Amino acid sequence: MQLLEIKEKAILIRINKTYQSSINKEVLYDYTRGRCKLNPERAKNARYAIAIYKGIILELYEINDWHKAGTTESSRKPNDKPELNSTKSLIGRFEFKGKLASEEIKNKFVNKSVRHYFVKGNSNPINYEICRKRN
Repeated sequence: MQLLEIKEKAILIRINKTYQSSINKEVLYDYTRGRCKLNPERAKNARYAIAIYKGIILELYEINDWHKAGTTESSRKPNDKPELNSTKSLIGRFEFKGKLASEEIKNKFVNKSVRHYFVKGNSNPINYEICRKRN
């Protein structure tokens, strides 16, 4: 698998707990964009959000803006993974609104490995290291 060196300002979002191969594009977007515990000041530096499953890029989104979790329209249902979707679990979490990145940039990213951006044993699904490196 080809390792990808990311040069764009991006936030890497692992969706290992919620991803299923049968989910559609809308659900993939909602599970990528939402309900993350993160520092919104650091996250707002990212231009792209990258959906990652087991170290491989599934999709790439261009971020428009960030909101408190649960305040934007979503295809998620409260009974889908209740530990991630309850009102209590949304406190201190954020979600972005955005759109699919252009085909040109997606082709550079999708199906490439970014395992090297995550330290073994780190369970945090968010990595915005790339945001800090490039101002």
